[in-house]
Amino acid sequence: MADPYSILGVARNASEKDIKSAYRKLAKELHPDTNKDNPKAAERFSEVTRAYDLLSDKDKRAKFDRGEIDADGNPSGPFGGGGGFRGSQGGFRHDGGFEGGFGGGGGGAEGIDIGDIFEGLFGGRGGMGGMGGMGGGARRGPPPKGANVSYRLQVAFVDAATRANQRITLSDGKTIDLKLPAGLENGQQMRLGGKGEPGPGGNGDAIVTIEIGSHSFFERDGDNIRLDLPISLSEALNGAKVKVPTVDGAVMLTVAPGSSSGRTLRLKGRGFTRKDGTRGDQLVTLQIEIPAEDLDLRARLEGWQDMRNLRDKLGV
Repeated sequence: MADPYSILGVARNASEKDIKSAYRKLAKELHPDTNKDNPKAAERFSEVTRAYDLLSDKDKRAKFDRGEIDADGNPSGPFGGGGGFRGSQGGFRHDGGFEGGFGGGGGGAEGIDIGDIFEGLFGGRGGMGGMGGMGGGARRGPPPKGANVSYRLQVAFVDAATRANQRITLSDGKTIDLKLPAGLENGQQMRLGGKGEPGPGGNGDAIVTIEIGSHSFFERDGDNIRLDLPISLSEALNGAKVKVPTVDGAVMLTVAPGSSSGRTLRLKGRGFTRKDGTRGDQLVTLQIEIPAEDLDLRARLEGWQDMRNLRDKLGV
């Protein structure tokens, strides 16, 4: 591989931020998904990712700058020969020994155990494993994935309760329809695999944080939804069927005769969806509203008094 700094188009003293920025720009231009008919772009993308893999690793970059490894990450040869031994006419025997000598001349070194040489150079025979069997690349883990990208998604209260699909626009301009999960909570995070930044080992993920909006008259109470419902005095005294809003649309609710303010009625299955797929309820609290300036009502009630001690249970 050519010089990784030249491949990314950055100076040798470039900062980590400059290197990352250069890589992202090139990766977007050369990514195979957008260059399906251009095999040279795929080759160039592979070259760019290998260069970034080396320069984004502080330890590898330092070793490369010191000449300890080459652009492919392989160790430089201990005898200055570009990664291998320069035996004049020698070679490895099938029994693990070494034939010939180093430099000119042919005798004297026959039968030397090559393991002894590396034991002195690399601190033990185990050191050969890291060289990939004389000349192979240094062992590395899988190439890193691209960076994750964070998003915040504002979801309307009713949409959250009914799990309506949400359309979200990603950083690359693409839009997807997001299905809200059962048991949705405010601040919950959703992970979209492979929707992040591109990288040598594949795309990172998109992390979407859900923010559930408030509502003008609905209020969440766990998996239930609460609503204060205004009713008239006549509806409370005589009973009535009244229209009630829910997150799924309006329904009719029966108010029993003689209902008082503060009485709570339950509409089954009109709340938020739980993790098991069942739904909470809507709790409707009646609020009797007395008109402030209704002369006809005052005339009808003139002289009438309710003689019950309604506060007796409070001890007053």
